[in-house]
Amino acid sequence: MRRLKLYIATSLDGYIAGPNGEIDWLEAGGDLDYGYRRFYSSIDTTLMGTATYRLTLTVDDFPYPDKANYVFTRGTPPPDTAYVRFISGDIAGFVRSLKEQPGDDIWLVGGGQINTVMLNEALIDEIILTLFPLVLGEGIPLFAPGAKRSLFKTTGYERYATGLVQWRMVKG
Repeated sequence: MRRLKLYIATSLDGYIAGPNGEIDWLEAGGDLDYGYRRFYSSIDTTLMGTATYRLTLTVDDFPYPDKANYVFTRGTPPPDTAYVRFISGDIAGFVRSLKEQPGDDIWLVGGGQINTVMLNEALIDEIILTLFPLVLGEGIPLFAPGAKRSLFKTTGYERYATGLVQWRMVKG
């Protein structure tokens, strides 16, 4: 069975973006890879919410053109694009089905609301969390209000010279 992995960065106070979706603070991490290339080569599918998808549209080229990409929306889905298929309805059921299909692992890109749905449905198998040593004070939380208590077990961590720490956790 394919594994759903949440690979994400967060501030010290648990935010994945500023209140308006700002991610400029991620630049404080410098040019290090932090295991991204190895992680990226282990997945063949991305999942994200609509707000996170909108962030991908702010860069010149779509960042995951070689992957199957699914964007979850609450409303009527817009037409699919060359790189993205839009999904509405029972997203947990869709992800369960996706995990049972052959293929590589699946990257849960975010954001906080879709992270919470996947957490509450016990669909997240692994979390790779890169902690930035800064306080944003407000923003989009890693998990939205209503997240269920869920236990994960730390399987490893790495401390970088930049001050960032990356944890690897699996379902407890």
